[in-house]
Amino acid sequence: MNELRVVATAGHVDHGKSSLIVRLTGMDPDRWEEEKRRGLTIDLGYAWCELPSGREAGFVDVPGHERFIANMLAGVGPVRLILFVVAANEGWRRQSEEHLAILDVLGMAGGVVALTKRDLVDEEALDLAEEEIRERIEGTSLSGAPIVRVSAETGEGLDDLRAALDDLLGDAPPPAHERARLFIDRVFTIAGAGTVVTGTLGGDRLAVGDQVELYPRGKTARIRSLQTHRRNEDHADPVTRVAANLVGTGRQDLARGDVVGAPGSWWPTTVFDGVLRPVRGLPHPITSRGAFKIYAGASETDARLRIFGGTRLEAGQEAFVRITTTRPLVVDVFDRFVLRESGRQETVGGGSVLDPAPPRRAGPAPQDRLARRAAAARGDLPAILADERGAVRASEAITLTGSAAGVPQAGDWLLRDGLLESVSTAVTAHLDAFHQEHPLEEGEPFASARRALAASLRPFTGPPDASLVEAVLDRLAEDGLITRTSTSIALSSHRPPDRESDPVVQRLVSAIASDPAQPPSIKDLESQGIGRDAIDAAARAGLVVRVAPDLVFIPALIERAEAIVTAAGSAGITVSAFREALGTSRKYALPILEWFDQRGVTRREGDQRFPRSDRSGPAPSGP
Repeated sequence: MNELRVVATAGHVDHGKSSLIVRLTGMDPDRWEEEKRRGLTIDLGYAWCELPSGREAGFVDVPGHERFIANMLAGVGPVRLILFVVAANEGWRRQSEEHLAILDVLGMAGGVVALTKRDLVDEEALDLAEEEIRERIEGTSLSGAPIVRVSAETGEGLDDLRAALDDLLGDAPPPAHERARLFIDRVFTIAGAGTVVTGTLGGDRLAVGDQVELYPRGKTARIRSLQTHRRNEDHADPVTRVAANLVGTGRQDLARGDVVGAPGSWWPTTVFDGVLRPVRGLPHPITSRGAFKIYAGASETDARLRIFGGTRLEAGQEAFVRITTTRPLVVDVFDRFVLRESGRQETVGGGSVLDPAPPRRAGPAPQDRLARRAAAARGDLPAILADERGAVRASEAITLTGSAAGVPQAGDWLLRDGLLESVSTAVTAHLDAFHQEHPLEEGEPFASARRALAASLRPFTGPPDASLVEAVLDRLAEDGLITRTSTSIALSSHRPPDRESDPVVQRLVSAIASDPAQPPSIKDLESQGIGRDAIDAAARAGLVVRVAPDLVFIPALIERAEAIVTAAGSAGITVSAFREALGTSRKYALPILEWFDQRGVTRREGDQRFPRSDRSGPAPSGP
């Protein structure tokens, strides 16, 4: 495929834009019978030609009449190269000024000015017209653009215009490597083929066979075929005019302003924050009270405006704003938009999108947040997003910024810079305190340790998502800070002492062993200074057996008790007989038998206990 670029026309009505495209390309961009009958461009037209270098230039021809400004905006919105047309016999007119104001706020990458109808005036008039144009475009995005005198009628100057356009395309910056967006400006049906959409492709390539999503509607389709300049292509690269034949959707599912892109790659929004600048020379302020229309890409929708830090914006100023729309838009950070006031029916400003998914509450200082975004490079956006939110899913960061690179991660979460260090410090302090207070424990119970980690996240993220807590726990374990089991969490450096040699545990075992069949209760043990931590630790180590909340025995006593039950065989044994055989009282005998019942050692029938015949091995001694 040859190198392709797209150029949009602009300029006042009847200044010869369409006639010039016809002479350059041999194609009439006016498609409608009414356009041909009236000699007036109403909707967008398309044509292309090969330039002297071999490059192909695609043209989007836009209407110049003020009544069709919405169509003009749909054509120039996705395009960054301009062929600006001014007729020598009429000079600068109202729509010349409005079109230039629109191009200026859209931030054109370059342009060429065609001074048309040169055959209708003399050289002195041409000189005056060119001088006026230079004055008008000074300080705008077209400042310094070449001005080429040309006549579509005689062909004079056409070669110079082709050369200037060739230079324009050659000097244009390469397309940014971003997510694919086909900005739809036309939808129609072809018999036997189905639904076809056309538009300007930006970002990444599209290919035949791709599954795509139709934004903002959320429907999916497959690309059956692609054409660029009526040539069938296996793929289409940015920035080109593309016709895509879609399978799995109908014409009724699509409209001008929709976007074709990869599934899940975009986040349609009805609220975005940005920076707004009035057009040059605006004679009145922009206020929050007006009714507006917003234009972004090929889309048009009604909008409300909130000006941060004030209620009005004068010409020459700029402000951060929040724009709320009635129809979802598919916008990216740094996308340009145009704002028109509905009541006055005039273009009043434009600017750049800074946050396509802002916080619902702007907060006390939204200007600081947006100023940081305005000064950022695209590669900084994932880190900025994570910093704003504390933590954000990587998939969401990719949808909102196009990337998740260069940011600390925990599982599928991007983390604010410094968050992991702060949480690590808090968790270390919390677990260290637990280990100091409970030295015999393997670790803190999982639920309470998890709550402590969630509390350390809260200052950064607000109430944290459960999956974020799990991801940070996993990251701390991967980093070697903690060890985790299904029941507990501990610092990796924690080493519980040998329980058998622990003085408190030794006192516990000695106290119970002094009268194995009638040991002191846990309450009694606590009164002797033997804490529940030591009792629990000894039980987990198998040094004692806990048969009831307030009773522990040495394992040898439990083994002897089980042997008594087993020896009774099919004759069974009563509580009284078991008590006498064990040499204890009912206070101790009954809890042991009930513990045996729970663990399947015995089977109770009335007052009798029988050993279970389907068991083998001793009773488990766990707590």
